[in-house]
Amino acid sequence: MTAERKTRGPYRKGVERRAQILQTALEVFAEHGERGSSLKEIAERLGMSQAGLLHYFGSREELFVAVLAERDARDTSATRDSVATSGEAVARTAEHNTKTPGLVELFVTLSAAAIDPAHPAHAYFTERYTDLEDAVTEGLRQGQDQGTVRTDADARQLARLLLAVADGLQIRWLLDRSVDMAAAIEVFNQLCAPRDTTVRATA
Repeated sequence: MTAERKTRGPYRKGVERRAQILQTALEVFAEHGERGSSLKEIAERLGMSQAGLLHYFGSREELFVAVLAERDARDTSATRDSVATSGEAVARTAEHNTKTPGLVELFVTLSAAAIDPAHPAHAYFTERYTDLEDAVTEGLRQGQDQGTVRTDADARQLARLLLAVADGLQIRWLLDRSVDMAAAIEVFNQLCAPRDTTVRATA
């Protein structure tokens, strides 16, 4: 029992410290983006050394991946119970991301670098897109069954297009902040709605 308690104490402290680092890193990246952020600033805010910081993540890139994974988890939690469709969830996430431009910049920069199979973020992005595409596809299929999504297009292809639209809009938005990502995604969602049978019959 004593040995078990000794093991639990340091482990719990390690988990808590890692969570503190992630929270601070999220704040720093949200403020400054990938290029303007540094391990030094994150470590200083926490009263740690850079070596101590990397003890919990291994490398700068792995910390980046952990930050994006945490952002994804929070976005999913925030939209899970507040939206009715997958398309709406993507639009609301895009709207929320405009409040953290640094994290959008980090996502775009890291996703491009992760094309290299040897990059530390490659596995994360590969798994992320697989899981996200599956979830959006399932949501669209449910919409097709309920009559809210057009059935003359494959749900998986619609999901891929929706995610491509969202990712492409992030690049446009980083170049021009006047671009309304959520509004553009909503237009795509409208295109996924069933065609008006009355219009087709009289056309």
